[in-house]
Formats: sequence, C-alpha cells, structure tokens
Amino acid sequence: MTISAAGPLLGGPGFDAMNDFARHTGWLHPLARLFADYGVVAFAVCLITGWALARRIADSRVMARALLAGAGVLVAVALNQLLVNAVHEIRPYVQDPGASVLVARSSDPSFPSDHAVMAGAAAAGVWLVSRRLGVVTAVLAVLMAADRVYVGAHYPIDVVAGLAVGAIVAIAVTLAARAPITALVTRLRNSPMRPLLATART
Repeated sequence: MTISAAGPLLGGPGFDAMNDFARHTGWLHPLARLFADYGVVAFAVCLITGWALARRIADSRVMARALLAGAGVLVAVALNQLLVNAVHEIRPYVQDPGASVLVARSSDPSFPSDHAVMAGAAAAGVWLVSRRLGVVTAVLAVLMAADRVYVGAHYPIDVVAGLAVGAIVAIAVTLAARAPITALVTRLRNSPMRPLLATART
C-alpha cells in the first residue's frame, strides 16, 4: 500500500492543529528541536538504569527482562522498516509545503514513526523491569511522540501507531525469549561475567 499526495491515512486535522500551535509558541522551539533530535539519549539512560536496578535484585528473571528491554527496542525498530516501506506514507511537509518544520527534512516515509516505535518499545520493556521507571519512560515516550508532530516531522497517526508497534513488539520479544534468557543469566551469574549481571552482595 502506498500513500500518495492524497495525504495520510488519518490525522491530517490533528497535524494542522499542532502545527498551528507550534507557529505560536516560538519560545518552545529550541527545546522541541533538542528533544526531537537527541531525545533518544533519554531512553538509552532509562534502559541503562533498568539494567542497573536489575543488578541490585537477586532474580535472574528481572535481569533477563532488563536485557530483553534493549533487545526489544532493536527488534521493534528493525521490524518497523518493513511497515514503513510497505505503507510508504509521505511526510507532512511534502503534502503541505507550507507546514512549519523545525527539524531537518527527511526523505524517509512517515508511517509509523521510528522515533515513536523506539520510545514505545523502550517504555514497555522498562516497565517490565520496574513499574516506577516504566512510568517515567512512558511519559517520555508520549512526549517524544507529541514532539515529533510538533516539529512537523510526522502526522499524529504516525506516532500513535509507532508507540503501539514498539510496545507490542517489545512485549512479544520478552514473552518469547524470557525463559532461555533467564536460564542463560542464571548460568552467567556463576561465571566471570557476574559483575555485569549482579552486584557483589547478591
């Protein structure tokens, strides 16, 4: 399926409203650009923090989920390329050359948003490790999704679908691989790799 100049599957009016909001909030532009371009670092920090928390818990299952959280993000982003190329939705600024765009324009298709997929996968994976940290990551994920629309890079449906795809894939990866990875972690905790998987006191 290809989305041509006719526009997105859904979400055009929502994009127009957000784009108009962006035009009238110039004071927010620097922060929006920064988060849109480099917000991925925040999610990396959340994943690393989840791993650090798992090290403090004497439970191989928790460490397995922490390791699979990162794997889930990678798998989700990789699988998303299949969806992106299958749908091939044009970017909002191609459909509407007059749209306000705050970041570098990309020639990549728009649906689903890679950034939102990454964010949704990270939020779901971290939530399976720590509910509290998962809530923080989920808030960041929603902010990332909204920000990608605010800066003019995506339609609302692109980021909503991205969050859903990321979360679903991350959860599926954990459910599919948790048993063998838990067994592997248990073995490795009795090997020279123990410092990576548990603190000295556990």
